[in-house]
Amino acid sequence: MKSRRNFLFACLVGLGSILVFSGCNRNGTGQSAAPRIPVILDTDANNELDDQHAIAYLVQNQEVFDIRGITVNATWNGGPAEEHFREAMRILTLFNEQEAIEVKKGANASFAETRGQLDEPGFDGEEAVDFIISEARKYNDQELVLLPIGKLTNIALALEKAPEIAGNVRIVWLGSNYPQPGEYNLDNDVSALQYLLNTGVHFEIVTVSYGRPTGTAAVKVSIMEVDSVMPGMGPEIEGSITGRHGGEFNNFGDYAVNLFHHIKLEGEPPSRSLYDLGAVAVVKNPGWASTRVVRGPVYDSTGWTADPSTDREIIVWENFERDSIVEDLYKSLEAEDSPSTSSGRQ
Repeated sequence: MKSRRNFLFACLVGLGSILVFSGCNRNGTGQSAAPRIPVILDTDANNELDDQHAIAYLVQNQEVFDIRGITVNATWNGGPAEEHFREAMRILTLFNEQEAIEVKKGANASFAETRGQLDEPGFDGEEAVDFIISEARKYNDQELVLLPIGKLTNIALALEKAPEIAGNVRIVWLGSNYPQPGEYNLDNDVSALQYLLNTGVHFEIVTVSYGRPTGTAAVKVSIMEVDSVMPGMGPEIEGSITGRHGGEFNNFGDYAVNLFHHIKLEGEPPSRSLYDLGAVAVVKNPGWASTRVVRGPVYDSTGWTADPSTDREIIVWENFERDSIVEDLYKSLEAEDSPSTSSGRQ
């Protein structure tokens, strides 16, 4: 199984852009498109502002992605899972997708705190965990992509409750400063990461790498760029949503500007990283970053080490093409013909 997965992943990285883009353009012309990628996005949507951009990008690329649903969990910022649910629904409403795409509430606590309760009705995160399991069981020949862009709790709980789904999923996690210790998503639930590293599930890390040019921390946009490019972007909805920080909005671009003006900016020019966007982007087009195989990864209180006695391998994504990713975000939001293709779930 491992050798087959490695072969398939090599093909994906080498041919990913061809598979995704060889078929048709946004207007549907050209040859037949490749099958859409089935995906569940797992997000702490109310944490800051990168999750919102990741959701918007995913929704506007439904010719590539078959969005099976969105699951949410709570990290240290943004309140309990209910608040993250509300923010995800705000973004979906700005794209008229609030009825088409399901959002399921996940865990507030950590994997270690919750794993012993999985047989109890109404355990913390049950709605999201059972949804992940139900969707994963539908995939045998084609892997369901689990795309956690927050802590790994919901994913680890699903694998603990139904370990048989491990062969049906591909986990692509936005997290860690690998090979350096720490990072927000990792620190929010170290126990979930450790559990997944100890399983045989297909696991990929889209690195964050604070302060270094190799991770998604480098996929950043300045407030000047946001103020210039983003206003009015995305479809205009009837009515409006009330934003996280107040105000009324009828398109994603205006809401994105508002989010940027309510967050701490860094550097010169003042900017903010769109970390989570990078994870969605490289699933769409693997050519926008580089990968390497890491054998025997272990994470504990001392940081990352390797266990040479195991044949466990994971994939690490680095060196993201910032301009290509951000430009594709803008292109996706500019598209006038972005109909929902999320229907047809089984």
